[in-house]
Amino acid sequence: MMCGIEQEPEPEADEPRSQSARFTALLEDSAEDLYEHAPCGYLSTLLDGQIAKVNTTLLSWLGRTREDLVGRARFTDLLTVGGRLYHETHFAPLLRMQGEVSGIALDLRTSSGDRLPVLVNSTVKTGSDGEPLLIRTTVFDAGDRRSYEQALLDARKEAEAARAEAERARLRTEEERGRLQRVLATWQRSLLPPSLPAIPGLEAAAHYHTASSDHLGGDFYDLFRLGPDSWGFFLGDVCGKGPEAATIASLARHTLHAAALHEPDPVTWLATLNAVLHDSQAEELRFCTVIAGTLTRTGNGFDVALASGGHPSALRLGADGSAEYLPTPGGLLVGVVDQPHFASAATRLTPGDTLVLYTDGLTEARTAEEEGGRYSEEALHAFARSIAPATADESIAALSRLLHDFGEGLDDDTAVLALGVPVTAPTGPA
Repeated sequence: MMCGIEQEPEPEADEPRSQSARFTALLEDSAEDLYEHAPCGYLSTLLDGQIAKVNTTLLSWLGRTREDLVGRARFTDLLTVGGRLYHETHFAPLLRMQGEVSGIALDLRTSSGDRLPVLVNSTVKTGSDGEPLLIRTTVFDAGDRRSYEQALLDARKEAEAARAEAERARLRTEEERGRLQRVLATWQRSLLPPSLPAIPGLEAAAHYHTASSDHLGGDFYDLFRLGPDSWGFFLGDVCGKGPEAATIASLARHTLHAAALHEPDPVTWLATLNAVLHDSQAEELRFCTVIAGTLTRTGNGFDVALASGGHPSALRLGADGSAEYLPTPGGLLVGVVDQPHFASAATRLTPGDTLVLYTDGLTEARTAEEEGGRYSEEALHAFARSIAPATADESIAALSRLLHDFGEGLDDDTAVLALGVPVTAPTGPA
């Protein structure tokens, strides 16, 4: 016979039974309790809308008692004015036609007069004979959703307002930019002659290509009378862009004109301009490249004397189809040193010959087709051979198309001046 100690039941065996009992207890809620305290509102009305039954949840949302509503109020009495109109024109007809509606957004009016945003689902309950008996409605609180939608709407309005303001700012900027561009264009034109003079026996043409309408360039040129049978000309390029470059270009034009009235030698013109620029140096160095010359009529053509201060060499397109540079080596930039050396050259233009002057925006244009990524003097030489012989107008037209074709590859303004003797050139005094 064993005498032992009374053993306690093993907890492992009772634990599953305990959990099962608690779960069973949770499922023992009454249907009435589930209806009354559901997380949504329940409402039953007669076909005319009179409230026959309402749960506690909806009563608490509305701040009403059961006695206030059951048998005394209709569903439409709970709606705002706008909700009543919508109910009569859309909600009720749709419910009668379909027997159910869902997801309808309405506003209920609480006892304190506040709005309660809700989503409503309604179904028509029918009898065994198919005749409608009453309407069951489920009401969901849409306050958070309405707040979220309102926040989205507010954000959208703010975004639209921001876009509208950005568009107005863009238009203001475009308008201001347009005014600035018109001012710059007017200033740019003031650096150039309004037209070239008509010279018997000579054809003259020019073109100015602006790389950017937002910046002033420093390129300039001119052709002007010196005497009965002689004319002067020049073409130059100031270092840099903007108002400072334009100011120097204007100074250079007036200085060269004044020098040409007193000295017949273009080298002297450049020396005078160099002295003016060098003596007026401020904190920033003021300098430019210039090619200048004279045209003197002799016989059926013109003798040309050239002087260059660091400028690209002129091109001579011959009547025989040749195209050659007129070298002016060793010419220094104008305005850099006190007493620079300026190179000179001479040629003669006879019927069918054309002299082309240009600024370095042309030969420094970016292009993937040329070695080193720039157009270069070699490429320009080949282009000149391809169009020679050409009149001044034909040369400028061909070079204008070339400049246009560079597109965004043209970083700098470019000025081109062509002087040619027509094949049937008249002779005699101007």
